[in-house]
Amino acid sequence: MDFISILSIFVLACFVGYFVVWSVTPALHTPLMSVTNAISSVIVVGALIAAGSIAAEEFGQGWSQWLGLLAVALASVNIFGGFAVTARMLAMYKKKERKDA
Repeated sequence: MDFISILSIFVLACFVGYFVVWSVTPALHTPLMSVTNAISSVIVVGALIAAGSIAAEEFGQGWSQWLGLLAVALASVNIFGGFAVTARMLAMYKKKERKDA
């Protein structure tokens, strides 16, 4: 596949993702966050494979290793931020303790 095709697929995926996320009702945000955390974990696995590939050394530049490292960092931010937001949203549904006076 040439670069233009891959870039076109990436841009279309960005548009679809944007409209899917913003059209989800607030009640479904927590399950959506859980799914995006799972997808981010798949990205981390792929990035680790790219960062540790032997093929990167053969081409001399090592770009795939740096891009893999960047992908691991960004996906990690997404995962930990997603867990924090999900925990905060789930805390909103917990029953509040009554203060007996």
